Amino acid sequence: MTVLLRPDLDALPLYQQLPTAARVQLSNNETAFPPLPRVAAALTAGLADINRYPPVSPHTTATRLAEHLDVPAGSVAVGAGSATLLLQLMQAVVHGPSSIVYGWRSFEAYPILVRVSGAEARPVPLTGDLVHDLDAMLAAVTATTRMIIICNPNNPTGTALHRDALAKFLAAVPEHVVVVLDEAYREFVTDPDTPDGLELVREAAGRGNLVTLRTFSKAYGLAGLRIGYCAGPIDLIRAVTKVGVPFSVSTLAETAALISLDSADELAQRCALVRTERDRVGQALHGLGHEFLPSQGNFLWLPLADRSPAFAAHCAADGVMVRPFGTEGVRVTIGSPADNDAFLAVARTFA
Repeated sequence: MTVLLRPDLDALPLYQQLPTAARVQLSNNETAFPPLPRVAAALTAGLADINRYPPVSPHTTATRLAEHLDVPAGSVAVGAGSATLLLQLMQAVVHGPSSIVYGWRSFEAYPILVRVSGAEARPVPLTGDLVHDLDAMLAAVTATTRMIIICNPNNPTGTALHRDALAKFLAAVPEHVVVVLDEAYREFVTDPDTPDGLELVREAAGRGNLVTLRTFSKAYGLAGLRIGYCAGPIDLIRAVTKVGVPFSVSTLAETAALISLDSADELAQRCALVRTERDRVGQALHGLGHEFLPSQGNFLWLPLADRSPAFAAHCAADGVMVRPFGTEGVRVTIGSPADNDAFLAVARTFA
């Protein structure tokens, strides 16, 4: 007897992760910093209890986050990373003929998650400046559209929408369509005109279709523990929690997240260092004659077009791993000063 698999899985792309054993790892948008000392100590102590299940749902962390973010109780859901929460959001709203609109190029998981959810993917090309084309995204909305995803700042380009443009867009989106602001890189933003999704969620409390996604993987340095959160309307957050897998957030992840929330000063210092390095690497690339986009994330986008594979291979040959995206460009994570210097040394020798 042959197992009957979903026929659409044959066309489902796999999320590609480059080798992680490189001398310098600048392909995954991770932070170069280890866990905060208090976090590391708590995780070591917590190992004694990993024979016990975590809570069915991370209610303690969700409640603490609601207080921390100044949003109503019940308006935050916590999950095993923001990508998992995005899938839960899709599972909560996709029913019958459904479609999901998102900008492209953007986070590689979007087309995968949309197909897994059973919805039709409707990618909308970015503008010539590699920013979300909000007018085109609105034009892509139909009666079947359940969700619009906006990555802001956008991964992998680092570009960000401005406040007025996003506010105008949100006012025009039909109320039945959930708008998800994926703000995984919010802590690295320096442009004052880039809106804070949490502020927009608070302002849109009566509208009921705006959600922001955040993660502890980037600025907080907890990528290996898989924990993130979303904030939005209470009814939608309740649905997101219902479709979550029980016990999916580990006790260690909750412990690390709660301690990190109480370490705002240390977090701010680390983010400032990343932003300083981002500027330094950008200036150095400019001096070497390499084009790059001004970025609001912890990475830079080099629009190398058909030279992208050769540039990535050149870096890899010297043990520096960066992330090529076909023949569009290369994303370079901002790492430690030493790692960034190693990258710049390789970039200097690329003809």
